[in-house]
Amino acid sequence: MAMGLFRVCLVVVTAIINHPLLFPRENATVPENEEEIIRKMQAHQEKLQLEQLRLEEEVARLAAEKEALEQVAEEGRQQNETRVAWDLWSTLCMILFLMIEVWRQDHQEGPSPECLGGEEDELPGLGGAPLQGLTLPNKATLGHFYERCIRGATADAARTREFLEGFVDDLLEALRSLCNRDTDMEVEDFIGVDSMYENWQVDRPLLCHLFVPFTPPEPYRFHPELWCSGRSVPLDRQGYGQIKVVRADGDTLSCICGKTKLGEDMLCLLHGRNSMAPPCGDMENLLCATDSLYLDTMQVMKWFQTALTRAWKGIAHKYEFDLAFGQLDSPGSLKIKFRSGKFMPFNLIPVIQCDDSDLYFVSHLPREPSEGTPASSTDWLLSFAVYERHFLRTTLKALPEGACHLSCLQIASFLLSKQSRLTGPSGLSSYHLKTALLHLLLLRQAADWKAGQLDARLHELLCFLEKSLLEKKLHHFFIGNRKVPEAMGLPEAVLRAEPLNLFRPFVLQRSLYRKTLDSFYEMLKNAPALISEYSLHVPSDQPTPKS
Repeated sequence: MAMGLFRVCLVVVTAIINHPLLFPRENATVPENEEEIIRKMQAHQEKLQLEQLRLEEEVARLAAEKEALEQVAEEGRQQNETRVAWDLWSTLCMILFLMIEVWRQDHQEGPSPECLGGEEDELPGLGGAPLQGLTLPNKATLGHFYERCIRGATADAARTREFLEGFVDDLLEALRSLCNRDTDMEVEDFIGVDSMYENWQVDRPLLCHLFVPFTPPEPYRFHPELWCSGRSVPLDRQGYGQIKVVRADGDTLSCICGKTKLGEDMLCLLHGRNSMAPPCGDMENLLCATDSLYLDTMQVMKWFQTALTRAWKGIAHKYEFDLAFGQLDSPGSLKIKFRSGKFMPFNLIPVIQCDDSDLYFVSHLPREPSEGTPASSTDWLLSFAVYERHFLRTTLKALPEGACHLSCLQIASFLLSKQSRLTGPSGLSSYHLKTALLHLLLLRQAADWKAGQLDARLHELLCFLEKSLLEKKLHHFFIGNRKVPEAMGLPEAVLRAEPLNLFRPFVLQRSLYRKTLDSFYEMLKNAPALISEYSLHVPSDQPTPKS
């Protein structure tokens, strides 16, 4: 038992001795370099603080950039909203402007009410005083001027026409005798047009315009294509057309082979290879443009001048005067030179009839206002000169005896001619005066054109012209005019066409418009003095025809 107690005590003593709190060992877990570790921990803590500061600065920068981007996006959105609103407002203004312009054109087609003395509902007019308050000579002065200065020109015109018609008949007959009917163009009888054949020519020297229709040799024919026949043409080409040369015995226009390329190994069973188009040499003889089936105005001019020169050489020995070409840009501008030194100009104009109507295609009209050269030498101007002559003759039958409509046109044409010599030519021509008169003849009753109303009708004509100038709009009398009597027999395509504005060049050329407007008012201002002067002194520079 004692031995057991001893063992227990020994175990207890051994446990107490080995307790770490009483006797710590040298290799315990307490770090040996505690200060070094603390220093490293502090350095690491400082590094973490610096990194935290850097991250905070980066977050702040990103936030600032995000805010700036949001601000830019907001400004862009506001600008887009403003732009969309402005574009919408501009579009609405443009639509409103177009609606007002269309309404104005639809409701302002006639002369001013001051000119018509009534009929305001049908013919609304201008604001302000007509003709800028300028006054024209009274009825007595106008009547005296007409009798002394203009009526004599009508008798001179009749003698001039008679002389020229006989000479031109002889000249064209000589031309036909030199032509080969199998290969050359066939020239037909002339047609008298314009002021000399409408009895209102007043300008000196008297000038005749004669249309000379021609046709191609067999088996060819001319196929006209109007600008209003469905093809798209620019605005400045309205009133023009093209003339295609086709075979009369096999018109390629009615077969698909004339509209498509069949290829080298395909053959049209109707026309074959040689009937599709004339050979190149034949097309030149037919006065077509190079590599084209369309008639060329320049080729026609050269052919006509050459033919007239040859014809004159054959008959020159019969006459005691010389014949020479006048204007180089007109194919038939001719001038008879008498030995006395006097001369007599006239125009022979080669034309092509449009189907079976009285419309004619011309390469050049000296009396027409110049609107620039045609875009192509295959463009031909469509002339209504024959229809204009027929309309005036038909209207005359319904007017009172001694009607003053032509007297108005003669006086206005006289004033315009004298003003052009004083200040130079403008954009206004005698053709515009005649167009205005034709419109008034439809608007006015027949009884309004009595001889005693010459002063009122002349004032009305000038008011109509002033209104048209201020609006820059004077519609062609026949194109698109449904008021023209059906008895005139105009082609339906012409009646259905959009109205043609003869004053369109004024919209595009401001300097020309300003010059024309100034010249018009200057003409009105000078009218009383000119009429008084020429009433006392009547010039006599008209040559006496001799053969």
